[in-house]
Amino acid sequence: MPEPDDRLAHSRDLHLDLRAAITPGARGVRELLLTALRDAVRSGRLPPGTLLPPSRALAADLGIARNTVAEAYTELVAEGWLASRQGAGTWVVNTAGAQAPPRPQGRPVTPIHNLMPGSPDVAEFPRTEWAAATRRALASAPTEAFRMTDPRGRPELRAALTEYLARARGVRASPDSIVICAGVRHAVELLGRVFRGPLAVEAYGLHIFRDALSALDVPTVPIGVDGDGAVVAELDGLAVPAVLLTPAHHNPFGMALHPARRTAVVEWAARTGGYVFDDDYDGEFRYDRQPVGALQALAPERVVYLGSASKSLSPALRLGWMVLPTDLVDPVIAAAGGNQYYVDAVTQLTMAEFITSGRYDRHIRRMRMRYRRRRDRLVQVLSGFTVGVDGLAAGLSLTVTLPDGAEQEVLRRAGEAGIAVEGLSILRHPAAGADVPRPDGVVIGFGTPAEHAFGPALDALCAVLTASGLAR
Repeated sequence: MPEPDDRLAHSRDLHLDLRAAITPGARGVRELLLTALRDAVRSGRLPPGTLLPPSRALAADLGIARNTVAEAYTELVAEGWLASRQGAGTWVVNTAGAQAPPRPQGRPVTPIHNLMPGSPDVAEFPRTEWAAATRRALASAPTEAFRMTDPRGRPELRAALTEYLARARGVRASPDSIVICAGVRHAVELLGRVFRGPLAVEAYGLHIFRDALSALDVPTVPIGVDGDGAVVAELDGLAVPAVLLTPAHHNPFGMALHPARRTAVVEWAARTGGYVFDDDYDGEFRYDRQPVGALQALAPERVVYLGSASKSLSPALRLGWMVLPTDLVDPVIAAAGGNQYYVDAVTQLTMAEFITSGRYDRHIRRMRMRYRRRRDRLVQVLSGFTVGVDGLAAGLSLTVTLPDGAEQEVLRRAGEAGIAVEGLSILRHPAAGADVPRPDGVVIGFGTPAEHAFGPALDALCAVLTASGLAR
């Protein structure tokens, strides 16, 4: 009897009943195996992303030849049920309940070159420092930290944010006024539940916020945007309880809200009893001018400050914060379900330690220098094309304005080349009026690629712009 192979002890178990796979006309073990695997995926028992055992291990478990399993895997990869890569194994890619999908056509699901805006270079996530902060935070955490306690979030993080936001962004806060949430989108959802709308938003802005509010049946009303930022004078003609703005760095055009308009919008809020939601978009990453302080500092009882770790660290942390006027703290907590369900205590404790130790500041300064170099390199590349460039002063993306009618052509060619960028048109509010200019353009995120991938991504982008007839 052959000796067992010790390597098989480290593989995954996978239950497959080949007897149940027998169908009229079935021929041989290979076909039974193919049928059993297809049925397991189709039924949803093996969901997308499930890693399958190596062919050697599955063959040993089923008592069949290894070549039979290897051939079955190869055929299911070709059919689109599975995917495989050297060193990474074989995994399920088909969706439950679907027939075998056709082979990919056109733009790949995972782009070759990811230049989407709104994400940092997650390859630079400070893993070692974060792990060390977690160990220190857990070592000093009180026992009650592992119970469901303050619905606003851990007091350690709220205290750390009070100091950090005052120092770095000019925010006027106390730990009692801060509520921890799962990112800015989650904050907007909670505020939508409190106010119910309609809410005013900028005519160009993140569609994910509009989508989140729409899902809650909260309507949004656009106000215009020009070279000085949001046209806040339009609020006087609207019956809205609040307005969502990106005053420090407009998304996507990049200008700061003009000082006169900053004053005007807080005066509108005081006069009408309304509120301003201050989305501090890209607040940490400033390059060419003094930081524009948070609008919240002008009127803490009329302005809600919104921030997150999504761009400074990683969106996968699902960690954000609101600095709220006193009278909104309890309504927001009630809208969140009356408890801190959304962000785990360990992440909050770690972030508090990361801030108070100074490691958060050091990480931001290091990434600010790296992103500035990338921005400069992208601007230099774009100088060879007949395009406009906006949003230079801050953030992780640039808005590239194109000749009229060129946006869809560039997006089509980018998709065919495996480049992910965002079209400017998707950021325009559907109800924006004809008086709001409708430029063609794309938003290019220079923060997203890993360092080694940035150069090839720019080369591919240049090829697309050249093929689109935009070279000077």
